[in-house]
Amino acid sequence: MPNQKLSVVVTRRLPEVVETRMSELFNVQLREDDSPMSGPELVQAVREAEVLVPTLSDQIDAGLLGQAGEQLKLIANYGAGVDHIDVQTARQRGILVSNTPGVLTEDTADMTLALILAVTRRIPEGLALMQSGAWEGWSPTALLGGRIAGRRLGILGMGRIGQAVARRARVFGMQIHYHNRKRVHAGIEEELEATYWDSLDQMIARMDVVSVNCPHTPSTYHLMNARRLKLMKPSAVIVNTSRGEVIDENALTRMLRAGELAGAGLDVFEHGTQVNPRLRELPNVVLLPHMGSATEEGRVEMGEKVLLNIKTFDDGHRPPDQVVPGML
Repeated sequence: MPNQKLSVVVTRRLPEVVETRMSELFNVQLREDDSPMSGPELVQAVREAEVLVPTLSDQIDAGLLGQAGEQLKLIANYGAGVDHIDVQTARQRGILVSNTPGVLTEDTADMTLALILAVTRRIPEGLALMQSGAWEGWSPTALLGGRIAGRRLGILGMGRIGQAVARRARVFGMQIHYHNRKRVHAGIEEELEATYWDSLDQMIARMDVVSVNCPHTPSTYHLMNARRLKLMKPSAVIVNTSRGEVIDENALTRMLRAGELAGAGLDVFEHGTQVNPRLRELPNVVLLPHMGSATEEGRVEMGEKVLLNIKTFDDGHRPPDQVVPGML
């Protein structure tokens, strides 16, 4: 008698090739539309599934996990960040958590450089001028931006993505500086020609561009708070492709509106889709709808990671990308 297939519930639409393979391997419940699951739908999912495949739009907190059935043994997150999952409570209930690290490094680093260029070279302002039909021709003083070669880039978080950002920025002639929880290996510093700053305050006070590339954890919440933002030079810009909660968005908005910072490029926001409306009004701010990892290749590779984690678990082994509380 063949073994019964593992019961899997997926909370959002995934690339078709991933959904097809998942359907072949498991008894899977796929999402018919791409809207996030409601609270009652998530409760039903954790009561029925042996494996839950959530995304960052799903809050898997202690309250939800308290309603999970005993059969739920794995949360195979579709994404690298797990700040939306109460990993500690899951562990206490005997539920493993896995994620999809590494596959979005290059895509997110590309977007970081795109935002740096967009803000410093005023690309959205030029695009808006062209789309409005108001452009009347070239002018020696119109839409003057700044050259990024020679500028100091301060990277906050020198993990996979931070290092990928540094490699790209070096090609553009930027000077690489970084602050990290731990200093990276000397060989990496040498390769990237990167200068380590033990003091975040001292680093950001001297940077022309600050790139946020650290995860959201209790220790990084509002790491760039009002006090630290005020340490930045008025001519500096800040870019965030990591997690919105790392920056105090209200303080950032106030400083940008007061001209105390030159600009910002944001792909993530402190309150998810509830973007501060005052940010939308500023011409020196580039806002993107969390597009940093949005490539076809990246999304499929994320799905392949999820499949591998579930299949390994189904075979009786720990998922290769298991998340342990405190590891991020």
